[in-house]
Amino acid sequence: MSSRHLLPALLALALMAGGAGDVLAQSQRVLIQRGETLVRQHCALCHAVGRTDASPYPNAPLFRELSKRYPVDVLEEALAEGFTSGHPAMPEFTFSAERAAAIVAYLTSIQTEPNARPQRR
Repeated sequence: MSSRHLLPALLALALMAGGAGDVLAQSQRVLIQRGETLVRQHCALCHAVGRTDASPYPNAPLFRELSKRYPVDVLEEALAEGFTSGHPAMPEFTFSAERAAAIVAYLTSIQTEPNARPQRR
């Protein structure tokens, strides 16, 4: 079998052996792990990026509570287009679409109130 046909065959075997749900769940876990790595690398200097940590800067929002302020899923577009904040010390961040999706997957996974309605400001 040529290498061109090997990947689809292996994927088909994985789907039959573990089921499509297992493959999708595994892919979601990988996406979340990538997002966690990115926020720890780029954001943890100022923000609490985990489920229980405190922000190094007291006024920096806790990432696990972002859904109280913003619909987390809309951050994906902002992260891909260039995310800026009203805070002068925060740099502008621009991520590829794939990285932005990973970050949002991670942020969604850690929300303390996943279905919170953002507060009007």
